[in-house]
Amino acid sequence: MRPLPSLPFPARVVLTLAIAWIAAAACVALHTPLPWMIGPLLATSLLSMAGAPTDSAGPLRNAGQWTIGAALGLYFTPQVGALIAGLWWAIVLGIVWALALGWLFGAWLYRLHAPRMHGVPAAMLRPTSYFAGAIGAASEMTLLSERENARTDLVAASHSLRLVIVTVTIPFALQWSGLHGLDTLPPAVRTVDPAGLALLAAATGAGALVMRWLGRANPWFMGALVVSMAIALCGITLSAVPQALVNAAQLVIGVSLGVRFRADFLHTAPRWLGSIAVGTVVLMLLCGLFAVALSWVTGLHWVTMVLGTSPGGIAEMSITAKVLQLGVPVVTAFQVCRLIAVLLIVEPMYRWIYPPQGPATAAG
Repeated sequence: MRPLPSLPFPARVVLTLAIAWIAAAACVALHTPLPWMIGPLLATSLLSMAGAPTDSAGPLRNAGQWTIGAALGLYFTPQVGALIAGLWWAIVLGIVWALALGWLFGAWLYRLHAPRMHGVPAAMLRPTSYFAGAIGAASEMTLLSERENARTDLVAASHSLRLVIVTVTIPFALQWSGLHGLDTLPPAVRTVDPAGLALLAAATGAGALVMRWLGRANPWFMGALVVSMAIALCGITLSAVPQALVNAAQLVIGVSLGVRFRADFLHTAPRWLGSIAVGTVVLMLLCGLFAVALSWVTGLHWVTMVLGTSPGGIAEMSITAKVLQLGVPVVTAFQVCRLIAVLLIVEPMYRWIYPPQGPATAAG
């Protein structure tokens, strides 16, 4: 078994993609939800934790996010744009809810682990708990936590575990419930036009590069999404994104999530990870109740609100909405606005709640 980890990086990537494709094909045959993402995610994560030489190529993940962003943006027709503009107040409520819930989750983690987390001083555990509980992108929360002297390995592990739990649980629950095909507003473009697709790829690719140059979060997803949305909102019809490309994008995104789990993952503060798992289940339940209340006041279906307010990743929840036809534009709008707000607010909010003079004694 020892020679396997010495495989060169390209060989590890190809081997991982081959296994991921087999897992996706098996899930398609089994009619599981999101087979092209969940199959690769589960197979890759299990193999990674078993010590297999799995790996993910950054450019492939970027291409996957680019593809998904471009595909989702096409749903934002002028009619859909008018609908979402009227929901601005609900989106603001969703942002406030996410910030408050993330803070409470972090405070609970701190109170639970502060007396027992040996080797981690309170001054380090406070930011670790806060950023691990924040409902935001894993990589961005990890970078922010590093600036506050947190245990970045615990923050990254927390977000990775929560994302996998949410990504696997919610699609299976929705499929078993039989809820799908609730979209009343069809996507503007259904036909693939080679010339239009090339123009769409060039425009969204340029948007991604601009976002990357500006140093924005998730540039390949957000840049492609913003440009594709702008094209659709203007009523311009270029081309649909081929389903084969969407499937391939889901596969590489699933792989990029799965390879985060290495052989030492389960040995890294198991009690901490256990509390993250329990807390994630509670978060999903609370977000579900909030979604039902929000659906009552907005008139939108509660399942769409569940995906829009769930503590999962924007790409994963938007893909779920796309595959099951559960209000793609609304889900994407809620998730995008929440991500932007969290990235802008969560760090100043931490410094306001826990000022540098005495973070260890600040109220939880």
